[in-house]
Amino acid sequence: MDWTAFRLSVVLALWTLVLLVPFAIWLGRVLAYRRFPGRGFVEAAVALPLVLPPTVVGFYLLVSFGNLSPLGQAWQAVFGHGLAFSFEGLLFASVLVNLPFAVQPIQNAFAAIPDRMREAGATSGMPPWLVFLRIELPLAWPGIATATVLTFAHTLGEFGVVLMVGGAIPGETQTIAIAIYDRVQAFDERGAAIMSAVLLGVSVVALGLTNTFSRRVGRKARNA
Repeated sequence: MDWTAFRLSVVLALWTLVLLVPFAIWLGRVLAYRRFPGRGFVEAAVALPLVLPPTVVGFYLLVSFGNLSPLGQAWQAVFGHGLAFSFEGLLFASVLVNLPFAVQPIQNAFAAIPDRMREAGATSGMPPWLVFLRIELPLAWPGIATATVLTFAHTLGEFGVVLMVGGAIPGETQTIAIAIYDRVQAFDERGAAIMSAVLLGVSVVALGLTNTFSRRVGRKARNA
């Protein structure tokens, strides 16, 4: 078991959650409640990582993060090192590629809240922020929990984008998924099997939790 790669994957997943979940709550709520020009294109952009091959997503991110890009040059000037093939670049890529796994469950959870629930809070004198905190968030929490579990599990298992943007630098960008690939390349089947079993266990638990939270969203929508 490559514990360095496993710890790096967990740290990457946790930082991805810290950056992505608050944004996903905001964007998911906007997409659930508001109608505006270009809404369909925003939803399509969020879902794009689900249909594009990971190497395609990774290629565009690598070009965007490279030292010849404006973003890469600005990062180099401010922080003194490149964005591509760094943990920071890996983190930004992880946030982008996990957008559908975070936004869509949260959007569905907010959309399942009946309008009369929010209207009742407004007519009772609650300001919008209090309606959000006391009514919307408690009803949408199963969707938020689903998004959290899916994002965490997907980050641990992501391979293509991670390899394209971060490479396989031990202790810096080599996640457990890449460590499994390297073990197979080195004919270390036992090491690859142990790490694969860990990811398999995480995936089974994540799917079980996701199904549980999804059923709770459905029950809350029916009972509201």
